[in-house]
Parts: sequence; C-alpha cells; structure tokens
Amino acid sequence: MPERLVIIPTYNERENIREIIAHVLRLQPSFEVLIVDDGSPDGTARLVKEAMAQSPDRVHLLERSGKHGLGTAYIAGFKWALAHGHEFIFEMDADFSHNPDDLVRLWTACADGADMSVGSRYVKGGHVKDWSWDRVVLSYCASIYVRAVLWLGVRDTTAGFVCYARRVLQALPLDEVRFIGYAFQIEMKYRVRRKGFRIAEVPITFVDRLKGTSKMNTSIFREAIVGVLQMRFGGWIK
Repeated sequence: MPERLVIIPTYNERENIREIIAHVLRLQPSFEVLIVDDGSPDGTARLVKEAMAQSPDRVHLLERSGKHGLGTAYIAGFKWALAHGHEFIFEMDADFSHNPDDLVRLWTACADGADMSVGSRYVKGGHVKDWSWDRVVLSYCASIYVRAVLWLGVRDTTAGFVCYARRVLQALPLDEVRFIGYAFQIEMKYRVRRKGFRIAEVPITFVDRLKGTSKMNTSIFREAIVGVLQMRFGGWIK
C-alpha cells in the first residue's frame, strides 16, 4: 500500500518542477509526488507528464483549468490521496523554499505519534534565509496575531510545509474549508487543533525562491487578517 504522498500545487513552475520532482524521488524512505497544476500556460504540466513517463507509479498529475487558489488545490490533492490509500500526506511548495530533505523529518514526527507535523521557521532551530527584514517582521507578526486570536499553540501558524496523518484528513470536513489563499494554512491548523489532534513543529530553514515568480500579493494577506477573526468568532468551525 502506498504510504507517503507529497502534494505540490503549481502555476508556472517550469523552472523548478523537474528538479523538485527528481529530488523528492531520491529520498529514502520513498515518497510519491502529486502535482496539482492550475492550467499553467508555461508548460509545467507537460514537464510533469515527462516525469510520469519515467516513474509512472510514483509521479501523478491533477490538471485543473484556470487558477482556483492554493486551498482548493490542496483539498483536491487531499481527496486524491485518501482515495488512493496514502497514510501520510504532505504539503510542499514547488520553488525549493522548502528543502525536500526535510520531508523525512516531518514524516518521522508523525510516524512517532504526532497527528500533524509543521515545518516551522519560528521554533528553536528554525530560520528564514534571504528575506528582507520587513518581510521577516511581517511574517513573524502575522503568526503572533494568529496565535493571539486563535490560541493555536503553534508558533508558525502560516507555514505551508506540513505532514498529515491519514486519520486527520479523514476526520476533517474538507468540503467546508472556506479559505483558498494565505488563510487556508491557518484554517487547516485551526480545524486540526479543534478536533483535538496533536500538532508537532519541526524546525526548518525557509529559503526565498531562486527561480520563478512569487504568487504572494496583498489580497492574500487581507484574507488572512480578516479570516482569522471570522474563524474565531464566526461559529462555523466546530
């Protein structure tokens, strides 16, 4: 039975996609990769299909038409993973801001008993590399704000480098997840915590992308700021 699946959403990541897939496939223990591509006009999906031809049992592709948001890409990936029997399901960026080698450490944390493990910039041993000081301050203050409102008990609340044990995603109402941008990562952690699952943070070094273009924008930050208040006081997350 397949065990470990890494979900990587993509939009115009042709400069990174071959290398990120190859790196994940080299890891031990072995991982499978699911690329969820939102109709990249740069040919990202074509490069994924080339990788699939080389490793048909370990590289998979979901193609979607148009940009539908990070959150919906992950939800589609989660459902695919559950339908195909994977026991540990990961979120990871395509741009090498997350070191694929750290997937093994995230998996180990869940294999040792955590329900969800988070690659954290803000626990002891965690770092951010090649960011401007104002971006570091903004990110760190955002995590403080989220912790203050939601009482999450997670220091890196917006982290997008995550491992879920299968039982966690089975317990969550995936079709009820509302946010699709920056707030998606916060909502998922909040839902996991509200269900009583254990979240472990694993220190990582987060590196700014070297190739391609960042998808971050001000509307994503606005969604997070307002969304946190809606999560806490809206009454729709049980």
